[in-house]
Amino acid sequence: MPRSHATLWRDPALPHVESRRACHSRACYKAHSHPTFSIGAVDAGCSHFSGAAAGQQRLTPGTLVLVPARRVHACNPAPGQAWSYQMLHVDGGWLAQLRRESGLAGDGPGEPARICRVAGVYRQFCALNGLLFSKASSAEKEAALIAFLGDLDLSAHAPLAPAPALAAGALNGLLEAIESQDLTQLSLDALARQAGLGRYQLIRAFRAATGFTPHAYLLNARINQGRRLLGEGQALAEVAYRLGFADQSHFQRVFKAHVGVTPGQYRGCQRR
Repeated sequence: MPRSHATLWRDPALPHVESRRACHSRACYKAHSHPTFSIGAVDAGCSHFSGAAAGQQRLTPGTLVLVPARRVHACNPAPGQAWSYQMLHVDGGWLAQLRRESGLAGDGPGEPARICRVAGVYRQFCALNGLLFSKASSAEKEAALIAFLGDLDLSAHAPLAPAPALAAGALNGLLEAIESQDLTQLSLDALARQAGLGRYQLIRAFRAATGFTPHAYLLNARINQGRRLLGEGQALAEVAYRLGFADQSHFQRVFKAHVGVTPGQYRGCQRR
């Protein structure tokens, strides 16, 4: 029988968010509420959820449940069964500010939970949670959280309006500012102020103009720089340090995700 286990992620630099992963759990919960906006995802097994407008719901793998702050709810595995799930909690005040600056609506405290069975949204949530548990920088994690929550709100509460347009001069200024930053220090707040946009609207506008979020653009630029440095024969550890990665293993993972081979394999091919 698989062993039950759970892991919790927190970051002092991001006190407004925490996440939990539970595998093969049989724990049951009484009806309760949180002061946070919460997103739960079912990864394996089935559960019964109360707190939605339509009454009790059966949640199957790949389902998300979106629970407004102070909404009474409960989610428990089928009798005698285990399930695996993820749970993300976001501070209500921080989320309300994000929504205000972006002109987005949101569920009010105590309103019914929403059920989402869209496979693409589940995959995006899993990718976000995977990033939160990774060694990526706090700035990159917060940017990904803002992008996910903004996309979620926009699709649920308003027609999909075009992203704000960035004039060529404004875009070039943002590109220069981004490329001059360290990976761990890139500030979405500062970029948004420079563009005169909210943080989420900046992400939308930049993504529409370049195909990247600001952090993804910087990562891509750093990997291209890494290819050049490796081609010059520099050591992997030195390249990882110069590019601002947390450690060599983080650089290797990101490099392979972009290039398809490890930095060592890439450098070896360059020498042939």
